[in-house]
Amino acid sequence: MIRSMTAYASAETTGPAGTLSCELRTVNHRYLELSPRLPDELRAFESQLRERVAAKLSRGKLDLTVRLRGGEARGDSLHVDTALLSRLSELNLDLTALFPGLQVQLTELLRFPGVLQQAEVDPEAQQAALFEVLDRALDALTATREREGEKLGGILRDKLDAIERVVADVRGWMPEIRAALRTRLETRLADLKQPVEPGRLEQELVLQITRTDVDEELDRLSTHIGETRRVLGLAEPVGRRLDFLMQEFNREANTLGSKSVDARSTNAAVELKVLIEQMREQVQNIE
Repeated sequence: MIRSMTAYASAETTGPAGTLSCELRTVNHRYLELSPRLPDELRAFESQLRERVAAKLSRGKLDLTVRLRGGEARGDSLHVDTALLSRLSELNLDLTALFPGLQVQLTELLRFPGVLQQAEVDPEAQQAALFEVLDRALDALTATREREGEKLGGILRDKLDAIERVVADVRGWMPEIRAALRTRLETRLADLKQPVEPGRLEQELVLQITRTDVDEELDRLSTHIGETRRVLGLAEPVGRRLDFLMQEFNREANTLGSKSVDARSTNAAVELKVLIEQMREQVQNIE
């Protein structure tokens, strides 16, 4: 299945610890590169988080941001250390005799370290909430990448059709190109105004045709077209395979151009390189 490497997705859930949100952004990259940003309370789960992401994504630079908010403001998760508060009250009474004007506000007492405490959140519940919101975000991201991948696949198939037409045109021109090559060779030998050894013309013609023969390149291009279409139909990530095929396409197009002895085949080689480059640009964004 063709999947783009450029996508965005997010998910959110609310639990005892507060509101947990996960935001994912991916762009193209040769390998899978994960950059997670987690709140301190969830850093212990980073290793498992990386494994969970790698199980669903194979390529792309992924920025993953998890935010936890609102938990500290939930009244049912807060309690006061009454023992500590009583001790502070006793200290206040002791100091009042020394500082008659001393006044202590309740809000100041609550800000004293340890007086106002938040109930501990179950680590297993935290982990479950993190993975639940991560999985939903990853599923949304994958769906987006697949939708974009369908468009990229359509573009690639159109380019393959265009390459196939160019290959067919060059095949059709080859008999005429070979005939023109023979005519040029006969003209050159005639200009020498010297007797030509029997069979010399045929030997020279065979040599020239061998040097300019592109049947093998055309056959390989047709093979690459068929293989690329097959790869586009696979259910697994195919970006690396397509990268390799683009290199093979380029190699045959370059050889075709170097062997060309006709303006039509030269122009065809240039057109092939343009189409292949357009394909390569799309393939760079495929997982």
